[in-house]
Amino acid sequence: MGKWPSLDKIEMDNDPIDKDDYEDEQEKLQHRLLDLQVHNLRTGGRVLIALDGWDAAGKGGLIERIVGTLEPKSVHVWRIGAPTPEEQGRHYLWRFWNRLPAPGNWAIFDRTWYGRVLVERIEGFCAKDVWKRAYREINEFERQLTDDGVRVVKLLMHTSEEEQKKRIVSRMENPKKHYKVGVEDFRNLRRRKDYLAAFDDMLAKTDTSHAPWHVIASDDKRRARIEALKVVAKVLGRGVGTELPPLDPEVVEAARKLWDWKPGANTKTK
Repeated sequence: MGKWPSLDKIEMDNDPIDKDDYEDEQEKLQHRLLDLQVHNLRTGGRVLIALDGWDAAGKGGLIERIVGTLEPKSVHVWRIGAPTPEEQGRHYLWRFWNRLPAPGNWAIFDRTWYGRVLVERIEGFCAKDVWKRAYREINEFERQLTDDGVRVVKLLMHTSEEEQKKRIVSRMENPKKHYKVGVEDFRNLRRRKDYLAAFDDMLAKTDTSHAPWHVIASDDKRRARIEALKVVAKVLGRGVGTELPPLDPEVVEAARKLWDWKPGANTKTK
């Protein structure tokens, strides 16, 4: 654990990507994700993608690109905010256990259980001994998931202070994006140094071999999306070939009996 440098030492690559090249690469990666989803649907595989990071770091735009070409009924996007009255008073992981993916399904978390060691730590919503204990609890939680066969991808979207300010100002100047800005954003901005320390502790204590962190430098949105899609495709594609499986023999036989159909033949239905 602890392979990452301090978050504020991570360099941003802001060289622009040609729009056509970006769109071509994004399309290829999205098709790969669809193939991997089909593989999970066939095999009962479960996928959990966890996104955390700064406000306005591009989590929503990335999620849009991940799910854009997927079969929607087996993908669930969970936007995590403050716990509900029902969730309060229970163990903080309880609401995440209830949202874990069923066989064949993908679950995508927009913010995660790491809130315990980020916002709850910084805002004093829990005692120091409680959030410090959470590192062990989180590692055990993720170990249980991966031991049970769940593929876990953890993405931390990182943006510079200057770029974050630029994006929040842009949201305030665009009436269609006013809903994305709240007073809490400015409270968080004032405590950026505290969040940097919390992110560094989180990376040092929860970057494990079974559920490693992938930090995505996000000042350039196109580069960030491509890099994140590559990470997701790589992690989910381990041990999975690129060739699509043949048609189920029972389906072929059913079609043969009903329509006298056989693979490769352009036979009209009766």
